Amino acid sequence: MTTQEVERHIRGYRRLIPSLTALVEFEAVARHASFTVAAKELGVTQAAVSRQVRFLEETLAVKLFHRLHRSIRLTHEGETLYAVVAESMQKMASVFDTLATGTGTRELVLTTTASFSQFRVLPRLAALRQAQPNLKLRLTTQMFTADLRHHDIDLAVRYGNGAWSDGTSILLFGEEVFPICSPAWLESNGVPQTLDELAGAELIDSDMTSEGWINWGAWFRGIGAKPVPLNYALRCSLYSDTVQAARHGQGVALGWGRLLEDMLASGELVRLTDFSLSVRDSYYVVLPNGRTMTPMVEAVVDWLRGEPVPAAPMP
Repeated sequence: MTTQEVERHIRGYRRLIPSLTALVEFEAVARHASFTVAAKELGVTQAAVSRQVRFLEETLAVKLFHRLHRSIRLTHEGETLYAVVAESMQKMASVFDTLATGTGTRELVLTTTASFSQFRVLPRLAALRQAQPNLKLRLTTQMFTADLRHHDIDLAVRYGNGAWSDGTSILLFGEEVFPICSPAWLESNGVPQTLDELAGAELIDSDMTSEGWINWGAWFRGIGAKPVPLNYALRCSLYSDTVQAARHGQGVALGWGRLLEDMLASGELVRLTDFSLSVRDSYYVVLPNGRTMTPMVEAVVDWLRGEPVPAAPMP
């Protein structure tokens, strides 16, 4: 390409993209859903950020934000622009990181619930690190489903129907829920032969969550059992505590089969009966809007799904 051709390309970019500064400040506002927080992050005044966004809106002749009483929300045009800008900035940041460190390593931020992290992620971490030694993983946990636009997250594991607007949902696996207990509890109490006997066993319950996880009452209704009194020996607010109580022989808990796969395979927990409920929702990994499906991200998705992790290419 000649010098004249390069100059024509640059002039074309400048005509179509009049201000990279305005795009950077727009991305920060969209990500935080706040002019104030974006201004603080960028080290400029809120008025300066507002001017840059107004400049973009006037240049494009579209409205990028719905300015509500105490909040802002992206318009359809704003969502379209944000998806492209965020992805482009992420790609540039990755290249800068690789060139600056000279190693090709980058921290990948994965967010899950505490239970998924404890029972599904941590037991399998060694396999991921062996296959992808250059991957630096930062694992964060959350109680509720957060809007991925407002957090520095590369991948999020969620349980639900997959219909989330803040990213692309990739199915990991479905789920089956059934009674579980410790081998010691089973030896002492035997297998319940009927649902009535199961309802009268020492049940360990956990609170239903916003994610759609169910308790014993919902489980009995889901399998079509008639209403019966349930014998609760223990109630826990966290599912991880429920599982640990069952592991220590305190009673019968609901086991999410894919979540507790390792503990069931090792014999720490056993399936108590054949009664089971296949739930409608599934586990998904969500790639936030603006993030790129790189080979390393694909490797993490395979690992989360339980598939063999492809080895990183040799340097």
